[in-house]
Amino acid sequence: MHRQYHRWYAHALGRDMELLQYGHAGPPMIVFPSSMGSFVEYEDNGMVAAVGDKLEHGALQLFCVSSVDRESWYNRHAHPGDRVRRHLQYEDYILGDVVPLVHQVNQYPTIGVTGCSFGAYHAMAFALRHPYVFTGCVAMSGRFDITQFLDGHFDQDVYFLNPPSFLPNQSDPYYLDQYRRNKWVLVTGEHDICRGDSESFSRLLHARGIPHALHTWGFGSKHDWPDWRQMAATYLP
Repeated sequence: MHRQYHRWYAHALGRDMELLQYGHAGPPMIVFPSSMGSFVEYEDNGMVAAVGDKLEHGALQLFCVSSVDRESWYNRHAHPGDRVRRHLQYEDYILGDVVPLVHQVNQYPTIGVTGCSFGAYHAMAFALRHPYVFTGCVAMSGRFDITQFLDGHFDQDVYFLNPPSFLPNQSDPYYLDQYRRNKWVLVTGEHDICRGDSESFSRLLHARGIPHALHTWGFGSKHDWPDWRQMAATYLP
């Protein structure tokens, strides 16, 4: 399997960032880690191995990024507004650095996003905010409301970063038409602590007329890597 390490200075964040690329061809997907996770998390937890056949045969390519969650949503020492601004800088990094890298090494016409747990929030938020850049989203065991991290702080930036806030009011055909063309997959476990969040978000998508799939994994599945490995093998890309 092709595996390549990338590291460069991210001007949007003011520091170096790292990324691991897996696979040589196929539909590319940017992988967001779980809470405060890094670019090695997917491999370390067996997720890359779980989709190894697809990577080997050119049916999938992964770009695993690090988060800056410790500096944004989880930084309780910073003012909530500063947490939000740090995340927006991270968004600039993904759009300005990672997306061009994906296009440089892969000529596939679309890019997908995926993640588990808090990584699913990142994937969903990026896909909803930039539906012409990211045309597929596989969100596993996600919780999509980020107001829990902001100590009651709420402004326009928070509104547009929080899918449960902005999606019910989205009426712009520019976004809705593309949402309805894109691929949306929600996956959760039958005993997943975030099962209710996935089911609730499915109802939001349905209310906006956005075709999508909601899969509740059986077999006693919970909010953990052994179940996510099986989900990834089944639903990526």
